[in-house]
Amino acid sequence: MSHRTTARLPLQAVLFDMDGTLVDTERLWWEAVEQVADGLGHALTGADQPEVLGRPVEYTASWLAGVTESPAEAIAAELHREFADRVRTGIVPRPGASELLDALAREGVPTALVTASPRAVADTVLAALGAERFAVSVTADDTERTKPAPDPYLAACRALGVEPAACVAVEDTQTGVTSAESAGCAVLAVPSLAPIGPAAGRTVLSSLEEVSPALLRAMVAPAELRVLSWNLWFGGTKVDDHRAKQLKVIAETGADVVGLQETYGDAARELAEALGWHHHRAGDNLGVISRHPIVARLGDPDVGFYGGTGVRVELPGGRRVDVWSAHLDCAPYGPYEARFDGLPAAELIAHESGRLARMREILRMIADSTEPATPVVLVGDFNAPSHRDWPEVAWPVTQAAEQAGLRDSYREIHPDPVRDPGHTWSPVHTDHEDGSGRPEPQDRIDFVLHRGLTALDSRTVVSGTPCSWPDVAGNDWPSDHAAVLTVFGVPRGE
Repeated sequence: MSHRTTARLPLQAVLFDMDGTLVDTERLWWEAVEQVADGLGHALTGADQPEVLGRPVEYTASWLAGVTESPAEAIAAELHREFADRVRTGIVPRPGASELLDALAREGVPTALVTASPRAVADTVLAALGAERFAVSVTADDTERTKPAPDPYLAACRALGVEPAACVAVEDTQTGVTSAESAGCAVLAVPSLAPIGPAAGRTVLSSLEEVSPALLRAMVAPAELRVLSWNLWFGGTKVDDHRAKQLKVIAETGADVVGLQETYGDAARELAEALGWHHHRAGDNLGVISRHPIVARLGDPDVGFYGGTGVRVELPGGRRVDVWSAHLDCAPYGPYEARFDGLPAAELIAHESGRLARMREILRMIADSTEPATPVVLVGDFNAPSHRDWPEVAWPVTQAAEQAGLRDSYREIHPDPVRDPGHTWSPVHTDHEDGSGRPEPQDRIDFVLHRGLTALDSRTVVSGTPCSWPDVAGNDWPSDHAAVLTVFGVPRGE
C-alpha cells in the first residue's frame, strides 16, 4: 500500500518581545517607574501593573501624569533617563534566552525583536545580546501604534516576508500577548511578573529553559485528527479473538475517531469501554467511537441497517468536528455488473439510484446539523466505486458527495488511481463466492471524505497477510474490508 509522511506547516519565524522576555528589564522598568512615581508622590502597587508592564514609555508617562497631575512630557523624559541608566548597567539575559536563540540560529529559523521600548533602549539591548541574532527589530518608534495593538507584530512579519499564522511570538505580559494574538501569531507566554492565563492557540510556560525549536514548530503545526473508517464485518465475529484484534488495529493506527459499520449490535460500546473512549451507537449497524469527548449526537439514533449517523467531537482547545459514519446498500453491486455482466455506463449509473437517494439523505442531515465553520468528516462503506477511480463511469454516489463540498482524502494524497488504487474490497475475497472460480473484482468502496480540514496523510490498513475466505478464522485482520485511515490537520481556533 502507498504511504506518505505527514506534512507539517513550517515554522517561518520566531518573534521575541524584549523586556522581561529575552532580558530581565521588566524589573528595571518597574524600578524606573517606581522611582519616578515616588518622586511625584505616587507609590506603585500591584494594581498599577496593567499601566506599567509591557507599556511604552509614553503610555505610562501619560497615565502617571493623570495620577499625579504632572506634565506628561517631563515624566516621559525622566522615565527614559531612569530606564536607560538601569539598562546600561543591569542587562541580564533571561534563563534559557541565549540558548534558544542559538538553537534557532543553528536550525535556520529567522528571529525578530518586537518591543514597545524606544529605539535607543532597544539598540542598547541588541548590542548586549548580539544584534546579528535578529533579522529584524521593531520598536515603539517604528509603528504608529504599539502594543497592545497588532501593528508591531504585523510590521515584523512584513519585514521578514512571513505569515503571522506560521510564526510564534514569545511574550511575558498580557499586553504583548494581546498584540501578538491580534496579529494572528501563535503565542508562547513566559510570564515575568504578572500571571498570564492559558487560552486557545497559546502556550504558557514558566521559563525559556523549557523551550526548544521542536516545541515552537509544534505550536504552528495544525492540530492532528486521525480518522479511521472501518467495516467490522458482522462485528468481526468471523475471526477468532476478534475484539482483541480490533483493539490492536485501533492502537497501532493511532486513530482518534473511528467510524464503524456492521457493528453487530454492541461493538461500538464494547470497543469504547475497552479503550476508555466515548461512543455513539445508532441502530444495530452503525457507530462512532472517539478518544475525544462526544458533545452532540447527530442524525436518527434508530437508523436501520443502512444509512448514516454522526457525532460532534470536541478537540483539545475547544475546536469541534462533526464525524459521520455511513453504510450504503450492498445490492445491486456495480463492479459485478460491470465485470461479470458487461453493463454499459448508463445502466450502471441508473442502478445506483437507491444508494444515491440514501447518500442524498445523509448529505441533507449533515447540512441540517452542521454549525457554521464546523469541519465535517464523512466516512463509510459506500458499496460503490468512486468516479475518481473509473474514468469511464461517472459513479453518482461519490459525485453527489463531492458536489456537496466533501473532498476524497485518499485521492487528495494519492491522485493516481492506477499507481495507488487503494482497494478496500476485499483483502479476503479473492475469488467470487458463487464458486465459479472467477476473480473477485477488487475496488475502492470505503471512504474518508471531508470539508474544512487539511488531509495530511491517507492510507488503507490491513494487518498481516490474511488468508482467503472461507479460511479466515485465524486471520490477524478481523474484517473482509480494508480500513481507511486519514490524518487531518485541524485549524486552531474558530
